[in-house]
Amino acid sequence: MYDKYKIQLNDNLKSIADKFNTTPEIIMDINNIYFADELRAGMDIIVPKGKEKYFNTYTIEKGDSLYQIAQKYNINPTLLASLNGLNMDDYIYPNQEILIPKSGYSYYITAEGDTLDTVANMFKISKKDLLNQNDTIYLLKDQILVTKR
Repeated sequence: MYDKYKIQLNDNLKSIADKFNTTPEIIMDINNIYFADELRAGMDIIVPKGKEKYFNTYTIEKGDSLYQIAQKYNINPTLLASLNGLNMDDYIYPNQEILIPKSGYSYYITAEGDTLDTVANMFKISKKDLLNQNDTIYLLKDQILVTKR
C-alpha cells in the first residue's frame, strides 16, 4: 500500500525514508530512482503507507491459510484478504508477509460511488475527523480507510 508524497524543501532520501518508517533503498526502488540527487523539492514520489500505525505484519508459515490466520487474529477473513490485495482463494506461500489489522481501529475498503459523506456516516464520525485520521483520501475503488474506534 502506497501514498503519494510531495518532496519538501530540505527533504533528502534519508529524511523521507525516516518519515515513512522505511529505507532509502525501498523509496528509490518503488520510484525507479537510481541516484539520490534526482529528488527535487516539489516532486511527487510514491512512499509506503504508514502501515506500522494501523497494521502488524505476519509471515506466512507452511500450511497456513487466510482463513486460519483470520481466525487466529479474530478478524474477518474477507477483510484480511482485501487488505492484502488478495482473494480468499489466492495461493499464499511460506515467508510471504501480510498485513494484520490492529485492534482498536475500524477498516473500510472503498467502493465505486463512495463519497466523504457516505464513508463518514458509515464510520459515524465527521468528515473532518475522517480526513484527519487518513493522510490521503482518493475515494477510488479499493482504497483502505481507517478510523479509531
